[in-house]
Amino acid sequence: MAEIKDPENTILIELKDGTVTVELLADIAPAHTTRMKELARAGEYDNVAFHRVIDGFMAQTGDVQHGDMEDDFNISRAGTGASSMDDLPAEFSKLPHDRGTLAAARSSNPNSANSQFFINFSDNHFLNGQYTVYGRVLEGMDHVDAIVRGEPPTEPDRMISVKVAADA
Repeated sequence: MAEIKDPENTILIELKDGTVTVELLADIAPAHTTRMKELARAGEYDNVAFHRVIDGFMAQTGDVQHGDMEDDFNISRAGTGASSMDDLPAEFSKLPHDRGTLAAARSSNPNSANSQFFINFSDNHFLNGQYTVYGRVLEGMDHVDAIVRGEPPTEPDRMISVKVAADA
């Protein structure tokens, strides 16, 4: 297991194949980092589906409003919901969207990020400066690579649990 230097700013995402360790970049995107920790501590991300997974591009999850529903109707709505908290202002930086970076998903409004995020399967530099990068996978990218593809996948993979390492 990777050495965790800052447990308060490290997220552990449990997937079917194992744990993904994510370093949050609190110095780059403090509001997004805080939001992810709040939702993780509240258990909001537990059992939430990866509702948009595009091979060679990214895996998107975090719809805490619709993403944990088991029925097909709600899974088809996954990606349209958010948490009950206000949307976040963009915290764009010079960090590139490299393989393994975690970024905030949003609508066409740059200041509409809320609970959804995606993990880049590859370097997606065409996204640079358009989406807030606020984390990077330290360990477990092979588990991310194994997430079932689809928009939405017929039988989506889920985040079994999401915890702040300091609490685990």
